[in-house]
Amino acid sequence: MIVVKIGGASGINTKHIINDITKINKTGSDMLVVHGGSELATNLGKELNYPPKFVTSPSGHTSRYTDKRTLDIFVMATSLINRNLVRTLQESGVNAIGISGIDGKILSARRKSTLRIVENGKQKIIRDDYTGKITCVNIMPIKIMQNADYLPVMAPIAISHEKEILNVDGDRAAAELAGKLDAKSLVILSNVSGLLSDIADPNSYIPKITGKQEIEHATNNIAQGRMKRKLIAANEALSAGVDQVIIANANIKSPITNALQGKGTIING
Repeated sequence: MIVVKIGGASGINTKHIINDITKINKTGSDMLVVHGGSELATNLGKELNYPPKFVTSPSGHTSRYTDKRTLDIFVMATSLINRNLVRTLQESGVNAIGISGIDGKILSARRKSTLRIVENGKQKIIRDDYTGKITCVNIMPIKIMQNADYLPVMAPIAISHEKEILNVDGDRAAAELAGKLDAKSLVILSNVSGLLSDIADPNSYIPKITGKQEIEHATNNIAQGRMKRKLIAANEALSAGVDQVIIANANIKSPITNALQGKGTIING
């Protein structure tokens, strides 16, 4: 079992990903694809005169502030990405099926009742944010689809205990799913070649990170921006029993196959 997370940031061309998924699918290997939607959601929000707002937590993590309208825009964006991925995979001969985390309550999450942020050097509390932390993963619908020879392609939204739609972090959702599905590998495809020791040098990726201490050091002292969350997700996946997590470049030929062969940052527990 392989879980593949396709990043939603700018600069990702899915052509090579689709071709590689098609090749792997022909081998009979079980796979789950999870995708993001950040760039399209940002662009769509701007077109609708509702540009996104990003907030920073006291610990330094930056995330999208998701009020109700922003949530609707995000759901629209991820739905469009999902349909396009499924259509392209079907065109390539893969019997893909598009789903989201709310279908069959695959992803249940607890809505964050308050969100503590730092703005202009001062801490503030936000109460109308529709982001969540995953509390339960129901893999049965995924297993049913895979047993029927479908390839599930999932958008990273979840349902709350109060039956609200919630935005959840795509990398961490993929990590949770990989653990529950007993996946051997979680491949996180990004617009860079892995964790970079020098963000200005695209060839400075770190080939291997091993053990909790190295992961924590890389998270706190090397990673910047969204890469921090990818390392947090990697640590969670390893803790859930996944053998390895690879952060790799989406824009090379056979990106998943190359990642599994060691091209990228390989993270082991």
